[in-house]
Amino acid sequence: MAKAKKDSKADKTATAAPSASGQPPTGQQLAPDLTIADLKNLSTIIDVASTRGAFRANEMATVGVMFNKLQAFLAKVAPEQKPENATAGAPSPVETK
Repeated sequence: MAKAKKDSKADKTATAAPSASGQPPTGQQLAPDLTIADLKNLSTIIDVASTRGAFRANEMATVGVMFNKLQAFLAKVAPEQKPENATAGAPSPVETK
């Protein structure tokens, strides 16, 4: 009986927060909700943190590589999103025969 109560308490804790690894608790499937805006914010965070000296010298190369990869990804996906937004409010062309 005591074991059942302990498991019940553990389940409530696991539901409240993801594990330390960032993965959802066992038995739960969470939909990814990382957006391009989130990635842009991450880029800004990395820039501000590096400007303020938050990284050690031996970490800067790794941070720089990841920052450059993030910037390249954002540059690649940004043009793909602009046409969608520009044409979303415009009427679609009508073909005449």
